[in-house]
Amino acid sequence: MQTRLARLYGQRDLKVETADVGEPGEGEVLIKMSAGGICGSDLHYYQDGGFGPVRVREPIIPGHEASGYIAALGSGVSGLAIGELVAINPSQPCGHCRFCREGISIHCLNMQFMGSAMRLPHAQGMFRDWMIVPSLQCFPAGSLVTAGEAACAEPLAVCLHAVAQAGDLSGRTVLVTGAGPIGALVVAAARHAGASAVVVTDLADAALERAKAMGATRTINVRHDPGALAPYEADKGQFDAVFECSAAEPALRTAIATVRPRGLIIQVGVTGDITLPLNALVGKELRLVGSQRFDVEFGEAVRLIADRQIDVRPIISHSFPIDQAVAAFEQAGDRSAACKVQLSFLR
Repeated sequence: MQTRLARLYGQRDLKVETADVGEPGEGEVLIKMSAGGICGSDLHYYQDGGFGPVRVREPIIPGHEASGYIAALGSGVSGLAIGELVAINPSQPCGHCRFCREGISIHCLNMQFMGSAMRLPHAQGMFRDWMIVPSLQCFPAGSLVTAGEAACAEPLAVCLHAVAQAGDLSGRTVLVTGAGPIGALVVAAARHAGASAVVVTDLADAALERAKAMGATRTINVRHDPGALAPYEADKGQFDAVFECSAAEPALRTAIATVRPRGLIIQVGVTGDITLPLNALVGKELRLVGSQRFDVEFGEAVRLIADRQIDVRPIISHSFPIDQAVAAFEQAGDRSAACKVQLSFLR
């Protein structure tokens, strides 16, 4: 059997090719892939050949947020059924290194993460029609939701992990800077965690409209209304917590200015080196915490999507068949119209 796949050779050099697919071995399943979302890292690989020190140094199949249907079971597999929709966890910690032994496998020293160019050889991703994966990475998504919704489990898991860093948000007032797919899902996760008010900032009206659909109580276009956040700076700041999802230096400065003393800033977006107003950080006794990827939150994300406790449909803006993968990546780069762009695979 053969599969189509999207393979990236370098900056804006993406080709749809075919390759052989074998049979699932012990503990493995064959997945008939259905939907895969283009993430910000995928887009950086395509547009720039990488991000920061991470570069595409050999051909790579992108894609780490995807879902599909079980087509065949290898020996020893239980708890999964042929025809079942599953979300696929792209994270593969080694289980043996220092951090895995300490119970923080999210920081595994030998992490394999599907579709990542961080290591050589690159970890190949999920933008293909058929794929064999370990059964332990497959999470049933039920029968209520679409494959496109199930494919949003990975980015939602990232956001659930970020929100967990904030502790109890019940009745709290929250700011989210940046309303891309991650920012919008942070809004939903924060509201699910009990936040009473979630203010969202961005430079694009389309993104802010999606944030409203995901539960934002107020949205602010800081390009059109740069002074709208001034009242939140009063009396040393009003927000209990800020989730910084834009990776823009002005947004992080805004976070420091608007969060209350001893408040918490969770940095979700990533970028290069920036400067910070350390005097304000120290003077307000703020906590600045980084948040990377996810761990046990993947299973929770699938569960919340499966019964639509968190409805991810508002962030899915476009879907392209795999043979139009280049057009899909180009669309994903247009933030004025696109949010979560997905590829669809063999039906």
